[in-house]
Amino acid sequence: MMPDTQPDIIQELSDGSIIQHGSLSQRIYLIKGGSRPINERLQELSELAKLNGYTKIFAKASRQELTAYLDQKYVIEAFVQNYYRGKEDLFMLSYYTDPRRYNEDKILEYNRILQLARSKGKKNKVTVSPTEKDTTGVRLCTEADIPQMVKIYRKVFPTYPFPIDDPEYLRVTMENHIDYYCYEQDGVISALASSEKDTAALSSELTDFATLPESRGSGAASKLLQVMRTAASDNGYKTLYTIARAINPGINIIFARAGYRYGGRLKNNTNIAGGIESMNVWYHNL
Repeated sequence: MMPDTQPDIIQELSDGSIIQHGSLSQRIYLIKGGSRPINERLQELSELAKLNGYTKIFAKASRQELTAYLDQKYVIEAFVQNYYRGKEDLFMLSYYTDPRRYNEDKILEYNRILQLARSKGKKNKVTVSPTEKDTTGVRLCTEADIPQMVKIYRKVFPTYPFPIDDPEYLRVTMENHIDYYCYEQDGVISALASSEKDTAALSSELTDFATLPESRGSGAASKLLQVMRTAASDNGYKTLYTIARAINPGINIIFARAGYRYGGRLKNNTNIAGGIESMNVWYHNL
Protein backbone atom coordinates (compact mmCIF):
# COMPACT_ATOMS: atom_id res chain seq x y z
CA MET A 1 0.00 0.00 0.00
CA MET A 2 1.40 3.38 -0.98
CA PRO A 3 1.43 5.97 1.81
CA ASP A 4 -0.78 9.03 1.49
CA THR A 5 0.51 12.56 2.01
CA GLN A 6 -1.41 13.36 5.19
CA PRO A 7 0.80 13.80 8.27
CA ASP A 8 0.69 11.02 10.83
CA ILE A 9 -1.46 11.72 13.88
CA ILE A 10 -0.30 12.14 17.48
CA GLN A 11 -2.40 10.16 19.95
CA GLU A 12 -2.43 9.64 23.72
CA LEU A 13 -3.18 6.09 24.88
CA SER A 14 -5.15 5.17 27.99
CA ASP A 15 -2.02 4.81 30.16
CA GLY A 16 -0.63 8.18 29.11
CA SER A 17 1.69 6.88 26.39
CA ILE A 18 2.13 9.27 23.46
CA ILE A 19 2.40 7.80 19.97
CA GLN A 20 2.57 9.09 16.43
CA HIS A 21 1.25 6.84 13.68
CA GLY A 22 -0.30 6.79 10.24
CA SER A 23 -0.01 5.57 6.68
CA LEU A 24 2.43 8.34 5.69
CA SER A 25 5.43 6.70 7.36
CA GLN A 26 3.65 3.34 7.74
CA ARG A 27 4.88 3.05 11.29
CA ILE A 28 4.18 3.70 14.96
CA TYR A 29 6.52 6.03 16.83
CA LEU A 30 6.36 5.69 20.62
CA ILE A 31 7.29 9.20 21.67
CA LYS A 32 6.70 8.77 25.41
CA GLY A 33 5.92 5.72 27.53
CA GLY A 34 3.02 5.59 29.96
CA SER A 35 2.20 3.85 33.23
CA ARG A 36 1.65 0.26 32.07
CA PRO A 37 4.38 -2.41 32.04
CA ILE A 38 6.44 -2.22 28.87
CA ASN A 39 5.44 -5.65 27.59
CA GLU A 40 1.74 -4.72 27.78
CA ARG A 41 2.37 -1.44 26.03
CA LEU A 42 4.32 -3.11 23.23
CA GLN A 43 1.60 -5.70 22.80
CA GLU A 44 -0.95 -2.94 22.20
CA LEU A 45 1.37 -1.30 19.68
CA SER A 46 1.82 -4.61 17.85
CA GLU A 47 -1.94 -5.03 17.62
CA LEU A 48 -2.32 -1.47 16.31
CA ALA A 49 0.41 -2.07 13.73
CA LYS A 50 -1.24 -5.29 12.56
CA LEU A 51 -4.65 -3.62 12.34
CA ASN A 52 -3.33 -0.81 10.14
CA GLY A 53 -0.71 -2.67 8.14
CA TYR A 54 2.20 -0.68 9.56
CA THR A 55 5.61 -2.23 8.89
CA LYS A 56 7.69 -0.66 11.68
CA ILE A 57 7.43 0.34 15.34
CA PHE A 58 9.99 2.85 16.58
CA ALA A 59 10.55 3.68 20.26
CA LYS A 60 12.84 5.58 22.60
CA ALA A 61 13.97 3.96 25.84
CA SER A 62 16.25 4.51 28.81
CA ARG A 63 18.94 2.00 29.77
CA GLN A 64 16.71 0.67 32.56
CA GLU A 65 14.00 -0.13 30.00
CA LEU A 66 16.34 -1.68 27.46
CA THR A 67 16.03 -5.34 28.48
CA ALA A 68 12.25 -5.27 28.26
CA TYR A 69 12.43 -4.04 24.66
CA LEU A 70 15.13 -6.50 23.64
CA ASP A 71 13.04 -9.34 25.12
CA GLN A 72 10.27 -8.32 22.71
CA LYS A 73 12.65 -8.62 19.73
CA TYR A 74 13.29 -4.89 19.31
CA VAL A 75 16.71 -3.98 17.91
CA ILE A 76 18.88 -1.01 18.89
CA GLU A 77 19.42 1.27 15.89
CA ALA A 78 20.84 4.42 17.52
CA PHE A 79 21.59 6.07 20.84
CA VAL A 80 22.18 9.51 22.35
CA GLN A 81 24.84 9.57 25.04
CA ASN A 82 23.96 11.33 28.32
CA TYR A 83 20.47 12.28 27.11
CA TYR A 84 18.84 12.28 30.54
CA ARG A 85 20.10 15.33 32.45
CA GLY A 86 23.61 14.74 31.14
CA LYS A 87 23.93 11.38 32.93
CA GLU A 88 22.02 8.52 31.26
CA ASP A 89 21.87 7.36 27.66
CA LEU A 90 18.79 7.26 25.41
CA PHE A 91 18.32 4.29 23.09
CA MET A 92 16.30 4.25 19.86
CA LEU A 93 14.89 0.83 19.07
CA SER A 94 12.81 -0.62 16.26
CA TYR A 95 10.62 -3.62 15.59
CA TYR A 96 9.88 -4.62 12.00
CA THR A 97 6.54 -6.29 11.33
CA ASP A 98 7.71 -6.73 7.73
CA PRO A 99 11.39 -7.76 7.54
CA ARG A 100 11.66 -6.29 4.05
CA ARG A 101 11.58 -2.79 5.57
CA TYR A 102 14.81 -3.57 7.41
CA ASN A 103 16.71 -3.72 4.11
CA GLU A 104 18.02 -0.39 2.81
CA ASP A 105 18.04 0.00 -0.98
CA LYS A 106 20.38 3.00 -0.71
CA ILE A 107 22.76 1.60 1.90
CA LEU A 108 25.89 2.27 -0.21
CA GLU A 109 24.91 5.92 -0.67
CA TYR A 110 24.05 6.29 3.01
CA ASN A 111 27.46 4.90 3.98
CA ARG A 112 29.25 7.13 1.47
CA ILE A 113 27.56 10.25 2.84
CA LEU A 114 28.28 9.26 6.44
CA GLN A 115 31.95 8.71 5.60
CA LEU A 116 32.06 12.08 3.84
CA ALA A 117 30.49 13.86 6.82
CA ARG A 118 32.87 12.24 9.29
CA SER A 119 35.82 13.16 7.08
CA LYS A 120 34.70 16.79 6.90
CA GLY A 121 34.24 16.84 10.66
CA LYS A 122 37.76 15.58 11.34
CA LYS A 123 39.34 18.09 8.97
CA ASN A 124 37.66 21.04 10.67
CA LYS A 125 39.48 21.36 13.98
CA VAL A 126 37.66 24.62 14.67
CA THR A 127 34.04 23.53 15.10
CA VAL A 128 32.64 26.97 14.25
CA SER A 129 34.20 28.89 11.37
CA PRO A 130 34.62 32.70 11.53
CA THR A 131 31.82 33.07 8.98
CA GLU A 132 29.43 30.96 11.05
CA LYS A 133 30.28 32.87 14.23
CA ASP A 134 28.60 35.87 12.63
CA THR A 135 25.00 34.94 13.33
CA THR A 136 23.54 38.24 12.13
CA GLY A 137 20.05 37.67 10.77
CA VAL A 138 19.20 34.73 13.03
CA ARG A 139 16.41 35.28 15.53
CA LEU A 140 13.64 33.52 17.41
CA CYS A 141 10.41 33.21 15.43
CA THR A 142 7.18 34.74 16.66
CA GLU A 143 3.54 34.08 15.85
CA ALA A 144 3.72 36.86 13.25
CA ASP A 145 6.21 34.74 11.27
CA ILE A 146 3.91 31.74 10.88
CA PRO A 147 2.56 32.64 7.40
CA GLN A 148 6.12 32.84 6.03
CA MET A 149 7.10 29.66 7.88
CA VAL A 150 4.21 27.72 6.36
CA LYS A 151 5.19 28.81 2.84
CA ILE A 152 8.81 27.76 3.34
CA TYR A 153 7.98 24.34 4.80
CA ARG A 154 5.48 23.63 2.02
CA LYS A 155 8.05 24.56 -0.62
CA VAL A 156 10.94 22.59 0.87
CA PHE A 157 9.12 19.40 1.96
CA PRO A 158 6.56 17.62 -0.27
CA THR A 159 5.90 15.36 2.76
CA TYR A 160 6.89 15.61 6.40
CA PRO A 161 6.18 13.42 9.45
CA PHE A 162 4.74 16.31 11.46
CA PRO A 163 2.25 18.94 10.20
CA ILE A 164 4.74 21.81 10.13
CA ASP A 165 2.83 23.43 7.27
CA ASP A 166 -0.25 23.77 9.51
CA PRO A 167 -0.41 27.26 11.08
CA GLU A 168 -2.26 25.98 14.14
CA TYR A 169 0.34 23.28 14.78
CA LEU A 170 3.12 25.86 14.59
CA ARG A 171 1.26 28.24 16.91
CA VAL A 172 0.51 25.60 19.56
CA THR A 173 4.00 24.07 19.56
CA MET A 174 5.57 27.53 19.58
CA GLU A 175 3.62 28.35 22.74
CA ASN A 176 4.53 25.11 24.47
CA HIS A 177 7.77 23.21 23.88
CA ILE A 178 9.38 24.16 20.54
CA ASP A 179 11.52 27.22 19.86
CA TYR A 180 11.53 28.04 16.15
CA TYR A 181 14.41 30.07 14.70
CA CYS A 182 14.75 31.81 11.37
CA TYR A 183 17.42 33.37 9.20
CA GLU A 184 16.11 36.66 7.85
CA GLN A 185 17.46 39.28 5.44
CA ASP A 186 15.63 42.52 4.65
CA GLY A 187 12.52 41.24 6.37
CA VAL A 188 12.39 38.04 4.30
CA ILE A 189 12.91 34.63 5.94
CA SER A 190 14.96 32.18 3.88
CA ALA A 191 15.79 29.42 6.39
CA LEU A 192 14.23 27.81 9.45
CA ALA A 193 15.08 25.34 12.20
CA SER A 194 13.69 24.42 15.60
CA SER A 195 14.72 23.29 19.06
CA GLU A 196 12.24 20.78 20.51
CA LYS A 197 12.86 20.87 24.25
CA ASP A 198 12.62 18.00 26.72
CA THR A 199 12.74 20.03 29.90
CA ALA A 200 12.68 17.00 32.23
CA ALA A 201 15.71 15.45 30.51
CA LEU A 202 17.47 18.78 29.86
CA SER A 203 17.91 17.71 26.24
CA SER A 204 16.67 19.14 22.98
CA GLU A 205 16.20 17.85 19.45
CA LEU A 206 17.40 20.26 16.77
CA THR A 207 15.14 19.66 13.80
CA ASP A 208 12.89 21.09 11.06
CA PHE A 209 15.85 22.52 9.11
CA ALA A 210 14.57 24.07 5.89
CA THR A 211 16.39 26.46 3.54
CA LEU A 212 14.84 27.84 0.38
CA PRO A 213 16.67 26.56 -2.74
CA GLU A 214 17.83 30.02 -3.76
CA SER A 215 19.48 30.55 -0.35
CA ARG A 216 21.37 27.26 -0.05
CA GLY A 217 25.11 27.67 0.34
CA SER A 218 24.68 30.85 2.39
CA GLY A 219 25.65 29.15 5.66
CA ALA A 220 22.19 29.82 7.11
CA ALA A 221 21.77 26.32 8.57
CA SER A 222 25.13 26.49 10.35
CA LYS A 223 24.27 29.89 11.78
CA LEU A 224 20.91 28.57 13.02
CA LEU A 225 22.65 25.58 14.60
CA GLN A 226 25.12 27.82 16.40
CA VAL A 227 22.40 30.09 17.81
CA MET A 228 20.33 27.14 19.02
CA ARG A 229 23.36 25.61 20.71
CA THR A 230 24.13 28.85 22.53
CA ALA A 231 20.51 29.26 23.65
CA ALA A 232 20.35 25.68 24.94
CA SER A 233 23.62 26.06 26.83
CA ASP A 234 22.51 29.36 28.34
CA ASN A 235 19.32 27.70 29.59
CA GLY A 236 21.07 24.79 31.28
CA TYR A 237 20.45 22.05 28.74
CA LYS A 238 22.96 19.19 28.76
CA THR A 239 22.55 17.41 25.44
CA LEU A 240 21.53 18.28 21.88
CA TYR A 241 20.75 15.83 19.10
CA THR A 242 19.23 15.60 15.66
CA ILE A 243 17.60 12.98 13.44
CA ALA A 244 18.82 13.96 9.97
CA ARG A 245 18.10 12.60 6.49
CA ALA A 246 20.82 10.05 5.76
CA ILE A 247 20.63 10.83 2.03
CA ASN A 248 21.32 14.55 2.47
CA PRO A 249 25.09 15.28 2.54
CA GLY A 250 24.71 18.92 3.55
CA ILE A 251 22.87 18.48 6.84
CA ASN A 252 25.11 15.59 7.94
CA ILE A 253 28.26 17.60 7.16
CA ILE A 254 26.93 20.59 9.09
CA PHE A 255 26.46 18.54 12.26
CA ALA A 256 29.75 16.68 11.88
CA ARG A 257 31.66 19.94 11.40
CA ALA A 258 29.98 21.40 14.48
CA GLY A 259 31.43 18.62 16.63
CA TYR A 260 28.40 16.32 16.84
CA ARG A 261 28.99 12.57 17.21
CA TYR A 262 27.29 9.92 15.12
CA GLY A 263 24.82 7.83 17.13
CA GLY A 264 23.47 5.40 14.53
CA ARG A 265 20.99 5.12 11.67
CA LEU A 266 17.24 4.53 11.83
CA LYS A 267 16.50 2.31 8.85
CA ASN A 268 13.68 3.29 6.47
CA ASN A 269 12.22 5.28 9.32
CA THR A 270 10.52 8.46 8.15
CA ASN A 271 8.48 9.75 5.23
CA ILE A 272 10.13 13.06 4.41
CA ALA A 273 10.61 14.97 1.17
CA GLY A 274 8.37 12.59 -0.75
CA GLY A 275 9.35 9.12 0.42
CA ILE A 276 10.39 6.87 3.31
CA GLU A 277 14.07 7.41 4.14
CA SER A 278 16.68 6.29 6.64
CA MET A 279 17.73 8.87 9.23
CA ASN A 280 21.10 9.51 10.91
CA VAL A 281 21.31 10.41 14.59
CA TRP A 282 23.93 12.96 15.68
CA TYR A 283 24.39 14.19 19.27
CA HIS A 284 26.45 16.69 21.24
CA ASN A 285 27.00 16.90 25.01
CA LEU A 286 27.28 20.48 26.22
